[in-house]
Order: sequence, then structure tokens, then C-alpha cells
Amino acid sequence: MSGDDVLRRNNVHVTGPASGPPLVFAHGFGCDQGLWRLVAPAFEATHRVVLFDHVGAGGSDLSAYDPVRHGRLEGYAQDVAEVLEALDLGPVVFVGHSVSAMVGVLLAAERPELVESLVLVGPNPRYVDDEGYRGGFSAEEIDELLATMDVNYLGWSRGLAPVITGVPERPELGQELADSFCRTDPAIARRFARTTFLSDNRGDLHRVRTPTLVLQCSDDVIAPLSVGTFVHESIAGSELVVLRARGHCPNLSAPDELVDVLRRHLGAV
Repeated sequence: MSGDDVLRRNNVHVTGPASGPPLVFAHGFGCDQGLWRLVAPAFEATHRVVLFDHVGAGGSDLSAYDPVRHGRLEGYAQDVAEVLEALDLGPVVFVGHSVSAMVGVLLAAERPELVESLVLVGPNPRYVDDEGYRGGFSAEEIDELLATMDVNYLGWSRGLAPVITGVPERPELGQELADSFCRTDPAIARRFARTTFLSDNRGDLHRVRTPTLVLQCSDDVIAPLSVGTFVHESIAGSELVVLRARGHCPNLSAPDELVDVLRRHLGAV
């Protein structure tokens, strides 16, 4: 696949000065690059900002979806590596939200030369509770979630989006997230949900040697504080910051706070 094909595959958009330190924003499950619209522009004057859509999301090339490759988060990490190579970028600051936090972990573990630092926003290496580990969901709850998606994806989207955003006093944010879910190809979304919610990347955290900032929201049903602490303690030398923001999408609910924390991190790397 040529470099141009790779960039079309992932609907890549690059802004900011060509000489600026590269900053890559990666979206979470059911979302697309548009959910960074309140954060990414704050860095365009000083950084080369890269936005993209995972295959199956937003304006990506749906025909590029490969059930085998994209049945594991490693496939998405490989996609990102190919994007960075097509842009001749690296090392970059990789900002990954939700499942993309683990994509960033895998990228940094496998291709450390491509990643200068990691910013993990609401990471969760295993959503299913395990002995001595609280991921936020029982196995039965995950099974029910996936079964509901299979039967009624649009209804699932409308019902869960406000829970994910976690700010009931701002229903417009839940609506925006639900609309994003509904723009995602349902068949691919159901497969990506299984890849996301059934993955266990706890063992990969120890492989990361890249400077890492873990950002945990103060009240997040998708990635509880115990998970943020676990990620922080598992990545040597990482820093944990607990945001005032509630919910799982500070890029929507608290963009100013997220921008401030990112700026402090960028000043230190």
C-alpha cells in the first residue's frame, strides 16, 4: 500500500507548522477525529497536529477493514505506524483516548522509535474484572453489552452515550457522542466492540519504556480510578494526573482542562 493510500485509508489530516513537534490525536471506540475538535486546534500554532480515523470510523476507507488484522488492537497500532511512516514522522507525542490509549501502548512497545511520549486519556487495559483487578465490568455485564449491540446497535448507542459522557446536566454532549456512534458502520462497530471490551493488554504495560502521562477523570464508569492507578503503577516512570472532569470524554466535557494539562506535559518532554 502506497503512502497516499495509507493516508486515504485513515482519513489523515495534518495542520500546523511543518517544523513543529508532531502531536498525534487518536480517538476512542465509536468516535472519529471530530471529537478532538475542541482540543487539537489549541496546538496548531506550535505543533504539527495529526488527526485520523481508525478504519471503520468517520471518513476512513471501510473497504480496508480486515477482520483478522483489526480483530486485535495490534492491527490498529500497525495502522498508526504506517500512517507515521507515510508522513515521515517520528518520534511523535501520541495522545490516545480510551481504546486508543492501548493502541498507543502497543505502538510504543513495538515501535519505540516512533513515539517520544504517550498521553493516555482514560486508558483501560482490561474492561472485565479479574481476580485482584477491577476493570469496571463483570464478564456478564460485558456479554450483555455486546449482545445488546448485536440486537439493537442504534438503541444501544442512544442509551449508553449519556452514561459514557457522565455529565447528565449537559445532554448535548451525550447526543454528540451518540451521533458519532451512529455514524460508525454498525457491522464494524460490533466487531471493534469485541476487540475493545474483550482485550487484555495488562501485560503490555510493562513493555513501555516511553515517557507516559496517564490522565484519569475523577468519576468515570468506563475507566475507574483503580484502573488509572493500575496503568500508572504498571508503566515505569509514568505520571498520573486525576482530572476534575467527570465521565469518559474530557475532550468533550472539559477541553480547557485537558489542553492545560497537555501543554504542561509538552513543556516537559
